[in-house]
Amino acid sequence: MTLQTDARAETGRPDSLSRQAYLAIREGIILGRYPQGSRLAEQRLAEELQVSRVPLREAVPQLEMDGFVRTFPRRGAVVAQWDRKAVDDLFDLRLCLEVGAARFAARQISRGAPLQLLDDALTSSQNVVHEGDAYQIAQASTKYHEAIVDLADNELMKILMRSVSGRMLWLFYLTSQLDADDAFEDHVTLRDAIASGNERVAESVAYAHIERDRLPSFTALAS
Repeated sequence: MTLQTDARAETGRPDSLSRQAYLAIREGIILGRYPQGSRLAEQRLAEELQVSRVPLREAVPQLEMDGFVRTFPRRGAVVAQWDRKAVDDLFDLRLCLEVGAARFAARQISRGAPLQLLDDALTSSQNVVHEGDAYQIAQASTKYHEAIVDLADNELMKILMRSVSGRMLWLFYLTSQLDADDAFEDHVTLRDAIASGNERVAESVAYAHIERDRLPSFTALAS
């Protein structure tokens, strides 16, 4: 595996080597190439990604901040592990963040904001569900939830969402055996609730959508 030197950030600018290293290692963790609880050996990673150790050392703090690794004295970086508390923590945070975002997104719609961003994310999600690729489905689902936060138009919410969306992607992928069609139908219902401009309806639908998958996620992780 090598880093793509022409990778682009969302801004269209070339990604730095440390950013490319971050994305490559993150994807490897999500896909299980670097198993939970395993040590990320710096030399091996440098050889796999064909980079010096400098961008790897720059990538690790961001990976730790986003919940993908933990660092220990004399052991270095170790891939984080999912347990009951980690799952509950993520769901609890999502309820705090995304339910509020759905409310504010509905408020923006009632004030005349366009729904195009959310509709585009929904269309993308629909397309990948039919293709059946678990990683792409997880990515599309994550981007849909990011679009709701973007529509809420709250910069602090956007910053918080960026810090948690990687963990959401990871858990969505690990629980990909859950019915993607059901999740998509929930996304349609949530889109319609936000489009109504009714803040309380959008809140309640968002809460139900997020909470519905908490217990099934435990079951999926245990299987």
